[in-house]
Amino acid sequence: MDSISDQLKGWKDGAFQKRLQKKEAELLASERIQKLINDDSIITEEIVKKHLNEFDQYNKERNHCDHCPGLEDCPNMMQGYQPVVSSDFGDIRIGYQPCVLKRQDDQKHQQQNMIKSLYIPKEIVEATFSNVDEDDTSKLRAKAKALEFAHTADPGNDGQGLYFYGKFGVGKTYMMGAIANLLAERDIETMLVYTPDFFREIKQGISDGSYQEKLEAVKSVPVLILDDIGAENLSSWLRDEVLGSLLQYRMMEKLPTLFTSNYDFDELEAHLMYTQKGNVERVEELKAKRIMERIRYNHEPIYLNGENRRKNN
Repeated sequence: MDSISDQLKGWKDGAFQKRLQKKEAELLASERIQKLINDDSIITEEIVKKHLNEFDQYNKERNHCDHCPGLEDCPNMMQGYQPVVSSDFGDIRIGYQPCVLKRQDDQKHQQQNMIKSLYIPKEIVEATFSNVDEDDTSKLRAKAKALEFAHTADPGNDGQGLYFYGKFGVGKTYMMGAIANLLAERDIETMLVYTPDFFREIKQGISDGSYQEKLEAVKSVPVLILDDIGAENLSSWLRDEVLGSLLQYRMMEKLPTLFTSNYDFDELEAHLMYTQKGNVERVEELKAKRIMERIRYNHEPIYLNGENRRKNN
């Protein structure tokens, strides 16, 4: 007479075999597995049975892909990857490759890495031309100029830039963000800088020793966007040794610089004349003109008008 343990073992083995046979039958009845068998001369029913767990996982995850809930909710073992079957000298392997959504997401992140921003809001960094307001004819012209620049910019060979000016909240900075994203699609690196905060950072860099490193990073970037120039309080050192040397270097190296400002050229020149040292205000007309020569040299002034969107936020 068999012992109780032998009977239990036999029962368990029998139950396991039944479950195994059921899984084999279900898997082999799957349209996807049948298509693999019919389309691939190496994959047979015996191969599927031999690699039952792997093919079962393959089938489940491919079904997930057929009813994709989106990249963030992907239930696959490797999120954003779908299984593929390959054979190497008769050895069957199930590997993984990124799905379309994963590839698109990777490309988006790669492009975003081409855009560096200092003190610029996230919504500006993610700007697109399709969302640019067209509530004024001046914006249509500005958009056309921005698109032309984004499609034709050639850092190192052509230093021509743009100078957008106009009232608060009309979309100057947003349009610059759209330019940066289009340049990223062309693998052209861009840095967006909010000018007043950048100058504050440069001044702090003197005390902690990071001044030269920070300035060099901004000087040498292929495309530089200086946002809201004219909103800062300038010392003669910031104007001449920082802004002046920055623009001179970029002009000589033919690296495009783009500006946004509330001032037109004449108003910006007047702003640059006045510098502060302690409580003493200086008026330095000649030095302001030198800065403006570099800006006027290869920057087309483009006026933007329209509704102030910030009033509604």
